Order: sequence, then structure tokens, then C-alpha cells
Amino acid sequence: MPLRTLVEALHVVAGLAATVAVAAVCAWGYPQATATIWWVAGVAFVIVAAMGVYPLRTAWRADRARRGDG
Repeated sequence: MPLRTLVEALHVVAGLAATVAVAAVCAWGYPQATATIWWVAGVAFVIVAAMGVYPLRTAWRADRARRGDG
């Protein structure tokens, strides 16, 4: 995988991992609202993934242009 694309993909994965980690700590800290916390974390997970689409596509295009494919 080209460097820019790899960096962006790792950035998205780090954001998703952070979302899960924060949700896990919150669910552990307030067990009465575990279901609600995980529901909200699921929505945040989707939003973080969606926010990573444009930078990932931009990096992929830049890598393709540098290689001469596009």
C-alpha cells in the first residue's frame, strides 16, 4: 500500500480504536447506562469512519498521481 494511503488508513483505524476505548471506559465507569453508551459509541464509530473517507480518497489519488496511474 502506498505511503500516504497507509498513513490515512492508520489514522482512521486509530480514531476508531480511540472511539471504542473511550466507550469501553465510559461503560465501565457508569454501568447503568451501558446500552446507551454503546449505542452512542456506535453512531460515533460510523461518523468517525465517514470522516475518514475523504482524506483516504485524497491520499489514494495523490499516490496514484505520483505513480503515474491517474
